[in-house]
Amino acid sequence: MSPQPASTSSGTIAWPSVITVISAAILIGAEVFGAAFAGGWALAILLGLDDTSAHILQAVLFGIGVLIMVAFVRAAQRIEPFFKRA
Repeated sequence: MSPQPASTSSGTIAWPSVITVISAAILIGAEVFGAAFAGGWALAILLGLDDTSAHILQAVLFGIGVLIMVAFVRAAQRIEPFFKRA
Protein backbone atom coordinates (compact mmCIF):
# COMPACT_ATOMS: atom_id res chain seq x y z
CA MET A 1 0.00 0.00 0.00
CA SER A 2 1.24 3.46 -0.83
CA PRO A 3 1.22 6.21 1.79
CA GLN A 4 -1.46 8.85 1.50
CA PRO A 5 -0.30 12.24 0.23
CA ALA A 6 0.09 14.96 2.84
CA SER A 7 -2.66 17.51 3.06
CA THR A 8 -1.75 20.95 1.73
CA SER A 9 -3.28 22.59 4.78
CA SER A 10 -1.50 20.47 7.38
CA GLY A 11 -0.03 22.37 10.29
CA THR A 12 -1.28 25.20 12.42
CA ILE A 13 -2.75 28.49 11.32
CA ALA A 14 -0.31 31.41 11.47
CA TRP A 15 -2.75 33.93 12.93
CA PRO A 16 -0.41 36.95 12.77
CA SER A 17 0.00 36.39 9.03
CA VAL A 18 -3.73 35.92 8.49
CA ILE A 19 -4.58 39.06 10.46
CA THR A 20 -1.92 41.07 8.61
CA VAL A 21 -3.23 40.05 5.18
CA ILE A 22 -6.88 40.61 6.14
CA SER A 23 -6.09 44.04 7.60
CA ALA A 24 -4.17 45.09 4.50
CA ALA A 25 -6.95 43.73 2.27
CA ILE A 26 -9.54 45.82 4.13
CA LEU A 27 -7.45 48.97 3.80
CA ILE A 28 -6.55 48.44 0.15
CA GLY A 29 -10.06 47.21 -0.68
CA ALA A 30 -11.60 50.42 0.66
CA GLU A 31 -9.31 52.43 -1.60
CA VAL A 32 -9.82 50.22 -4.66
CA PHE A 33 -13.61 50.08 -4.41
CA GLY A 34 -13.89 53.75 -3.49
CA ALA A 35 -11.81 54.63 -6.54
CA ALA A 36 -13.96 52.34 -8.70
CA PHE A 37 -17.20 54.04 -7.69
CA ALA A 38 -15.79 57.58 -7.76
CA GLY A 39 -13.99 56.92 -11.04
CA GLY A 40 -17.14 55.49 -12.61
CA TRP A 41 -19.15 58.50 -11.49
CA ALA A 42 -16.50 60.94 -12.77
CA LEU A 43 -16.11 59.17 -16.11
CA ALA A 44 -19.89 59.03 -16.56
CA ILE A 45 -20.11 62.80 -16.08
CA LEU A 46 -17.12 63.40 -18.34
CA LEU A 47 -18.60 61.22 -21.09
CA GLY A 48 -22.14 62.58 -20.61
CA LEU A 49 -23.67 59.18 -19.76
CA ASP A 50 -27.11 58.69 -18.24
CA ASP A 51 -27.66 57.11 -14.81
CA THR A 52 -28.01 53.55 -16.08
CA SER A 53 -24.79 53.76 -18.09
CA ALA A 54 -23.03 55.29 -15.09
CA HIS A 55 -24.10 52.36 -12.92
CA ILE A 56 -22.93 49.89 -15.56
CA LEU A 57 -19.56 51.65 -15.76
CA GLN A 58 -19.28 51.56 -11.96
CA ALA A 59 -20.11 47.84 -11.95
CA VAL A 60 -17.41 47.16 -14.53
CA LEU A 61 -14.85 49.10 -12.50
CA PHE A 62 -16.04 47.30 -9.35
CA GLY A 63 -15.41 43.95 -11.12
CA ILE A 64 -11.90 45.08 -12.01
CA GLY A 65 -11.46 46.02 -8.34
CA VAL A 66 -12.46 42.50 -7.30
CA LEU A 67 -9.81 41.07 -9.64
CA ILE A 68 -7.22 43.42 -8.16
CA MET A 69 -8.14 42.35 -4.62
CA VAL A 70 -7.96 38.64 -5.49
CA ALA A 71 -4.52 39.17 -7.02
CA PHE A 72 -3.42 41.11 -3.93
CA VAL A 73 -4.56 38.44 -1.46
CA ARG A 74 -2.90 35.68 -3.50
CA ALA A 75 0.39 37.59 -3.66
CA ALA A 76 0.20 38.46 0.05
CA GLN A 77 -0.46 34.83 0.93
CA ARG A 78 2.77 33.82 -0.84
CA ILE A 79 4.72 36.32 1.25
CA GLU A 80 2.82 35.73 4.51
CA PRO A 81 1.86 32.02 4.52
CA PHE A 82 -1.36 31.21 6.37
CA PHE A 83 -0.15 27.82 7.65
CA LYS A 84 2.93 26.78 9.62
CA ARG A 85 4.29 23.35 8.81
CA ALA A 86 4.16 21.06 11.78
